[in-house]
Amino acid sequence: MKTASITALREALAEKGTHHQQWAGRVMIATSITDGSVRAKVRFHSGKSFKNAWQNVVDLLHNVDNHSDVKVDLVTNIQKLTRQQFTQQLAAVPRMHYWRKGISFDAQFQTALLEEELNANALTVPSPDHVIGENGAAMTLDVKKTASFLLKQHNVNVPDLADATNVWVFTTKAAFYDGERVMPITDSGLGIGTRTLGNFQQELKTVIDNGEQFLKAQIQDSGRFIYGYYPAREQVLTNYNTVRHFSSLYALAETSAFVHDDAAFDRIKLSLKYGLDNLTIQRDGCQFAVDYYKNKDDELKLGSQATVLLALCKYQEVTGDHTFEPVLQRVINGLKYFRTADNGFIHVLHTDLSEKDKFRIIYYEGEITFALSRCYELTGNVQAKTIVQETLDHMAAHNYGRFHDHWISYAVNEALELFGDNRDYMKLAIANAFGHLDFIAQRDTAYPTLLELLDAASKMVDKVNAAGQSDLLAEVDVSRLRDVQTFRAKHEVATGCFLPEVAMYFYQPNKFVGGFFARHDHFRTRIDDCEHFLSGLVNYYQLLYA
Repeated sequence: MKTASITALREALAEKGTHHQQWAGRVMIATSITDGSVRAKVRFHSGKSFKNAWQNVVDLLHNVDNHSDVKVDLVTNIQKLTRQQFTQQLAAVPRMHYWRKGISFDAQFQTALLEEELNANALTVPSPDHVIGENGAAMTLDVKKTASFLLKQHNVNVPDLADATNVWVFTTKAAFYDGERVMPITDSGLGIGTRTLGNFQQELKTVIDNGEQFLKAQIQDSGRFIYGYYPAREQVLTNYNTVRHFSSLYALAETSAFVHDDAAFDRIKLSLKYGLDNLTIQRDGCQFAVDYYKNKDDELKLGSQATVLLALCKYQEVTGDHTFEPVLQRVINGLKYFRTADNGFIHVLHTDLSEKDKFRIIYYEGEITFALSRCYELTGNVQAKTIVQETLDHMAAHNYGRFHDHWISYAVNEALELFGDNRDYMKLAIANAFGHLDFIAQRDTAYPTLLELLDAASKMVDKVNAAGQSDLLAEVDVSRLRDVQTFRAKHEVATGCFLPEVAMYFYQPNKFVGGFFARHDHFRTRIDDCEHFLSGLVNYYQLLYA
């Protein structure tokens, strides 16, 4: 590693003003190093002063390839806890993998682990009774797995780890080198461990570029996606979902057009063909998306019909390729089996076209309305426009704004291209967005659909004003909506993106760089996670910087 890069790392740490922190007369610095093919090798270095400890770091880094990812963590704020105190504090953290402190089982830090190592390797585990979104995680330390990890990664043998009476917990201040530049690392808040977002426009564009490459890479030669991963558990997800297959292609087509990756469209077309050939059926001039299951009856979902339309329309819009236009009409024809007498929808049908579930999830109705609006704009299909109007009339009459759903936000914003002066639709969208701002502003998880809701709502506000209907906005805080929108975009990047400094602690880091995750679900990285992050971030970028 070049001397200039090593010096830049030192200066980045020194700028944090904590380089004289000591514990028992020692300063400790951790180095994390990887070439991207394997999880980072972490070592702890100590000295009587920062200068002494840093010299140990320099000696190591001089022998590291200059293109490696390197993070240096200066250990700070060490606290000695009893084992019981540590256990109680860990269990009190409400979400999985939200413990954000390093730990050591000895005062000399021979058994120390950075918090990133704990989380990226699932060394803490939730209670067997934990249900995500319903109760606390009640995390505990997996002692056997932790001892095994210490032996394998740190070459430290601690067979009596379960008998340790104390745990030293610590925080750090850090800097990261990505092979080209050094950047300071956030050391407080929910974005701990990720780069400080200085030039957000530049960082956001990089996230979108890498995210597009990641999602495109999940399309296999058959056209089927690798559905996802639990990276902390080194597990590949083997189930599949038709809604998400097509909705992910919609987002990928949108993003590939944004980043001007024309080479992606052949891959997207391959995957569209796979979906139509393997995940749909035709009957009597209609085409239906099917979700297949191993242990229960197959289903026809309204949401799947919607995402087929969205994906095909977006592909045709950005490529000018009309290959799939006949499919659009057959999918629209199939909607008659989902309609109800009051212009609502049945959400799920059996494959014999009989009703299975009148209601499954609110997403479906917004999805189909958004999709049909897009279809009308692209093809002029009058049948699609009629259904949009009937559905939005139904939503407005039944107060669908109370659902605060991102697909409803998408749907109304797009429908205002068709019905630009409809005040009922505007009121629906305003209630849907502004009644949810407190929740959105306070949400700790990345939750990417919240940014999607705000993006569409922001566009909707502009249309309301342009239509001369600004009186509808008199009692809402538009400035706050814009502020929360920017907050959510930055929050997503800081808490849900596999930036190199995050990915380096997982197995095969290069496999995940560019992906997006749900931290509280074993860092789940699924194609629809990528879909929602990309759609929200691309639309935000276009609104703010285009």
